Amino acid sequence: DANTGKQLFNLVGHSGDVDSAAFSPDGTKIVSGSRESQNNLILWDANTGKQLFNLVGHPEFVHSAAFSPDGTKIVSGSKSKQNNLMVWDAN
Repeated sequence: DANTGKQLFNLVGHSGDVDSAAFSPDGTKIVSGSRESQNNLILWDANTGKQLFNLVGHPEFVHSAAFSPDGTKIVSGSKSKQNNLMVWDAN
């Protein structure tokens, strides 16, 4: 809680270092990316802490993730030989 400094919940689901996390523009979702064997992102419900989706597809560790301004898409990047970005449906 930004007003009180009280921890609301702990998001547990990644097995490696978390390199990125972002709130959706409306504050209802969180996306996080990590350095783990699945090279995944996790989409979370920001009100409950519940895991909504596990987004898998990057060939290497996920280093960055962000929502589009309208909150309907997520873009993520990883350091790989393909030097690629992936775009995901946030709904």
